[in-house]
Amino acid sequence: MPTATIDLPASYEALELTHIKLSHYPVGAPAVTPVVLISLNRPEKNNAFTPQMADSLTQVFNLFHIDRRVKAVVLTGAGRMFCAGSDLEIGFGDGGGRAADFRDIGGRVALAMHRCHKPTIVALQGSAVGVGMTMTLPAAVRICHEKSKYGFVFTRRGLTIESCASYFLPRLVGFSKAMHLITTGGVYPPQNKYFGDLFSEVLPDAAQVLPRALELAQDVAENVSPLASSMSRALMWEGPRSPEEAHLLESRVFHHMVGQGDYKEGVGSFLEKRKARFETDPREDCPTDFPWWPETKISLEPSASKGTSSKL
Repeated sequence: MPTATIDLPASYEALELTHIKLSHYPVGAPAVTPVVLISLNRPEKNNAFTPQMADSLTQVFNLFHIDRRVKAVVLTGAGRMFCAGSDLEIGFGDGGGRAADFRDIGGRVALAMHRCHKPTIVALQGSAVGVGMTMTLPAAVRICHEKSKYGFVFTRRGLTIESCASYFLPRLVGFSKAMHLITTGGVYPPQNKYFGDLFSEVLPDAAQVLPRALELAQDVAENVSPLASSMSRALMWEGPRSPEEAHLLESRVFHHMVGQGDYKEGVGSFLEKRKARFETDPREDCPTDFPWWPETKISLEPSASKGTSSKL
């Protein structure tokens, strides 16, 4: 069965996107760089989340997933806040229609980030609440500002958590801490014990956050095998239920990796004391049984238009 093809852009900076901005890094590069920066771009609204922003983010993560030129992604916000949560002036509709036909827009973004083979590093240069926090949970790394505040405020707005947070948050901070964060809906500084190790680094100056995230992304892009990184993250997120099953799965994946060019290049560059040049593509060079977990279909089932027959 033929698959759809997507045209990759010569420059991500030339894409016309709503409520986000893309930049190559290093700055000024005319073509696509291994590190691409996404900026939530509604500073006048504190980068409040919108359906259009969700569409733009989903689109670019799907592009990064298939673009072998991109090795790492940095996500930040324009202005003083990272994201003030959903734009409540727009809201979420009136609850009409079938619940089975509803897909929360934050969840679409979280899944696109989670499924992307390229790691995301989030630079929370300012405060973030609600979906501004939940959409960052699938990222590989979160770096933040020590004087900003962060929180999962859904229960204070009469809402439940979304963006797949019920899956990611307890696994990142533990069930007890996640229960406290969600039950209280409180907003806290990043050093608060309830966040656990959610933030990899907490920096004293907001101006330090994005440069540090870009520095880390550049290091990953230059020195880490995209295939090894993607498969290692998948082993942790989509791992088996017991140590014995983990051993069998890890052994299969490890055996596959030993036969790949990145293993030979990684060892060779170490022995020859030079920088590695990794060439594998996670989409093309992954193990034959990838994904090794049963994938859940999230697409909506098509329905017939009113007035048309459902008979063939």
